[in-house]
Amino acid sequence: MSKKYFGTDGIRGLVGKPPITPEFALKLGWAAGKVFAENGNRKVLIGKDTRISGYMLETALEAGLIAAGVDVGLLGPMPTPAIAYLTKTFRADAGIVISASHNPYYDNGIKFFSKDGTKLPDEIEYQIEDLLEQDITCVSSELLGKAFRINDAAGRYIEFCKSRFAPDTLKGMKIVVDSANGATYHIAPEVFSELGAKVIPIFNQPDGLNINKMCGATHTAALQKIVKAENAHVGLALDGDGDRIIMVDENGVEVDGDELVFIIARHALKQGKLNGGVVGTLMSNLGLEVALKNLSIPFKRAKVGDRYVMQLLKENNWSIGGESSGHVINLEHIPTGDGVVSAIQVLAAMVETGMSLSELKSGMEKYPQKLINIRVSDNKYPLEVDEVKIAIAEAEVELGEAGRILIRKSGTEPLIRVMTEGKDSDLIISVAEKVAQKVTEFS
Repeated sequence: MSKKYFGTDGIRGLVGKPPITPEFALKLGWAAGKVFAENGNRKVLIGKDTRISGYMLETALEAGLIAAGVDVGLLGPMPTPAIAYLTKTFRADAGIVISASHNPYYDNGIKFFSKDGTKLPDEIEYQIEDLLEQDITCVSSELLGKAFRINDAAGRYIEFCKSRFAPDTLKGMKIVVDSANGATYHIAPEVFSELGAKVIPIFNQPDGLNINKMCGATHTAALQKIVKAENAHVGLALDGDGDRIIMVDENGVEVDGDELVFIIARHALKQGKLNGGVVGTLMSNLGLEVALKNLSIPFKRAKVGDRYVMQLLKENNWSIGGESSGHVINLEHIPTGDGVVSAIQVLAAMVETGMSLSELKSGMEKYPQKLINIRVSDNKYPLEVDEVKIAIAEAEVELGEAGRILIRKSGTEPLIRVMTEGKDSDLIISVAEKVAQKVTEFS
């Protein structure tokens, strides 16, 4: 049974177009409130990133939840992992995040956390979708929910991040922090500074429209230049909602999520703190799998999406996993992907080993990859076309055992992603372009 609204990371789309409209947000708040109110103390937290449409969606969700008899705690702009943490801390029934993560300001989304700070189970999402097909009702006046603002939310989360590490963990380090003009703008620089680092903050002046605009985890060019110009030890690039991290080493070279997962896992192994193996995704670089195998660390691949990484971690009772995009999970610290906490883990490894970031990542050799994104119209299904299927089959033969091809629909954008990987760079580029061209013809 497929879901009509929920994707791999909540509900997302273009602001003003269904489902990202005030009318839908109102009904979603009511439907979710009805489900949450069945058990628990009828309290939900709402946080958001810095995009301008957050005001509109926050108000609509609040009204729907209150109509269902649920109290609403307003957190304001907060990183996604902070909302997961605070949901559990305040003993709320659920947390709601208004964010489109790394997307531009004109997109937005709504996703939920359970009372444990984890993604909602599928069965709860199905219950919410069922109620979305019904008419809104309102509880009687004496049962209406109330709204309250949580003024110390940022401070609570900063203290949580710091509490996971020694007070002077980052003493002596010079760090450039790119907050993507997003939800970590008022938190990330404080955390690293209070752990002892000299912080140079950039892209920390959000105006509602500049979130992720040529900055953050998806655009590291400016950060790379500033790290070299400032002779910094490292650069940190968060995304708009703060749940992913990409780093830049002292030479201005980007270090992606696969490499960060490798560094964290290897450091945990050396400390005797590695719990089992590591979970990646279908998109994880083959070099990560090989490097972990050389350390005798088990490795498994999940479907793309941090919720599936989390699911496989729990099934195996492991702690560390992540995606090349920068979602890094370490359940020893927090029950969701957290860009700030993940960065501190890598920085702590640098301090404790006396090694630079470029030295720490040198144990993993990345295989060449080629990723091509094709935008698809709503009524087009190119992966079901015979000509496309034939092109994919021919590509698999051409790559042979020395490479692989992965074709998948994005769970957050109207895109088909074509990814090839192997030792022969020219070959994987040629194969990816041929398949992408065929997909484009039917998109």
